[in-house]
Amino acid sequence: MSHAARIALAAVVAVGLLAPVPASAQNQAQPAPDGTAEQAFQRTPDGRPDLQGYWTTQTFTPLERPDHLADKEFFTEEEWAYLQDTLTAAGVDPSAREILTLIELEDREELERYKFQGNRTREERHHIHYDNEIWLRTPVPKGLSTRRTSLITYPRNGRMPALTPQGAARAAHARAMREVFDSHETRPHSERCITWGHEGPPMMPPSYNDIHQIFQTPDHIVVHTEMANNPPRIVPLDGRPHISDRIRQFPGDSRGRWEGDTLVIETRNYAERRRFRGATGALHVVERFTPTASPDQIHYEFTVSDPTTWVSRWTVELPMVRIEGPLYEYGCHEGNHDIRHILEINRNLERMATEAAGDGRQ
Repeated sequence: MSHAARIALAAVVAVGLLAPVPASAQNQAQPAPDGTAEQAFQRTPDGRPDLQGYWTTQTFTPLERPDHLADKEFFTEEEWAYLQDTLTAAGVDPSAREILTLIELEDREELERYKFQGNRTREERHHIHYDNEIWLRTPVPKGLSTRRTSLITYPRNGRMPALTPQGAARAAHARAMREVFDSHETRPHSERCITWGHEGPPMMPPSYNDIHQIFQTPDHIVVHTEMANNPPRIVPLDGRPHISDRIRQFPGDSRGRWEGDTLVIETRNYAERRRFRGATGALHVVERFTPTASPDQIHYEFTVSDPTTWVSRWTVELPMVRIEGPLYEYGCHEGNHDIRHILEINRNLERMATEAAGDGRQ
């Protein structure tokens, strides 16, 4: 993405997430017990909650509960308040999303050090491209999405379920292949701008550029994700069946329905090459978008299953918070142009290693 585009983006990303809320709340506003949107959300002419607009899911809350938090499901009020102040302070690197996984809450001196990009060692700067605080900080800074210690709510330990034997073997193969530069076919999809791991469905929060725009008609829902390499999702709501199982796509095949005021989207028929977190084409995702008592928040929840990859399903809860638009185009093309250079550099490294070994033998 160009510097100009990043400047434009910084002016519009996430103005609603993590505005001050009562510290006593364990979660963000929840849907009404009967699943209705009460009167908070406007309704469309056909009587459905109007979900249209711009939304963000940016958060420092980790996907999995850090090991050092053991079975701690929620931060205390004091811990939550401290972390909010710490993570939203001026100068904090918004892309340091692993901070709560790497550093224990009790080590507040280390948290204070790591949150600033300039304090990190060379080894800790694996994801730095530029001055993240300048280019990625949003008008309302990123913080924690709730008092939960993980986005995963099931299993209750807040961690991914164990891999099946087949899943573990595929994961080991994938790790080995990441070190192979034999051809374009061995390079990861994100590097080549084919698909991102966070692209929906399900929608996972990326490090930055986290905006989703929703369009709505009586018989379709459109979800346009900013940082995506695939087209916007156009989801039928008219009860039509899924396409043939023989037709496979990177984003799968989505079908939606309303259950009361909750929009439910079920997706299957994923391409085998998608490999969402190591899953196969058997991947099955169910998303639920439920309006809350606030007109500026959607309770987003998704459940993932693939019996060939995990021993059980797993579920994530993630608030979607309304922000101001517009959404700017995200153009990922560097990998398509630079795959030649990526491979060329590795050939040069191999040549240098061979020459060095030859010099050593002499």
